[in-house]
Amino acid sequence: MNQTLDTMLESLNLLAIRDVYQEVSTRIIKEQMSPIDYLQELVNIELDQRYQKSVMHLLKIAKLPRNKLLRDFDITRIPTLHPGLLKNLSEGDFIDRSENLLIFGNPGTGKSHLSIALAREWCLRGRKCLYITAASLVQELLAAKNKLNLNQIIKRLDKFEVLIIDDISYIPYERSESEVLFVLLAERYEQRSLAITSNLVFSKWQQIFQDEMATNAAIDRLVHHSTILELNTESYRIKTAKENQGNTSCGVVKKLEKKSDKKEGKM
Repeated sequence: MNQTLDTMLESLNLLAIRDVYQEVSTRIIKEQMSPIDYLQELVNIELDQRYQKSVMHLLKIAKLPRNKLLRDFDITRIPTLHPGLLKNLSEGDFIDRSENLLIFGNPGTGKSHLSIALAREWCLRGRKCLYITAASLVQELLAAKNKLNLNQIIKRLDKFEVLIIDDISYIPYERSESEVLFVLLAERYEQRSLAITSNLVFSKWQQIFQDEMATNAAIDRLVHHSTILELNTESYRIKTAKENQGNTSCGVVKKLEKKSDKKEGKM
């Protein structure tokens, strides 16, 4: 009978229930719980395992380069950034409306950390995301165009509810590269969400798209339905380096003071 039940559970793809139903039944009998409680316990276990597997799959295909958590992002460094806004963004409702998230700031201000952490939150909520640097994305699109299958790549990327493009302003684009990037942005307009980080303010985006008309068109599409975050603060890496340097200097001074005290004591 047990083997038959195991087989039936496998055929229904209820693998979590198959693995635990005997153990749970023993506990249910011991605690004198009802058959309904037993069934609910099994279903909860099955749903939980399926959720865990789904999240692991979404995190894997998102290709997040580092394990950055939202709780580790020091929002106190940016007085203009409200915690409620980050919470709303992490919940991902804007994704249902195919809106965009644009994160601006100088190098080291936490743009990548924030975009990775938010992408992780979206995966935990069942969203299909892809994280990619602008350099890698542009080269992939350009290679596809040269092979005459740019549309196929764009359709593949369309399967992702959110495309996170990091460091869009780091590389000088050739016209052919900026053209394929513009095609992608235009195709996702009001269809799928984008999350983009940039060191350059919009007024300097002509460095990316080369042409003033293309630049204005790209900005217009991105901004039309978007949330813009400006991380105007000192570089976190520079700040940390300064603090470490200060601590090291203090340590050296203290050592010198101790040596001086010892010499004075001997005299």
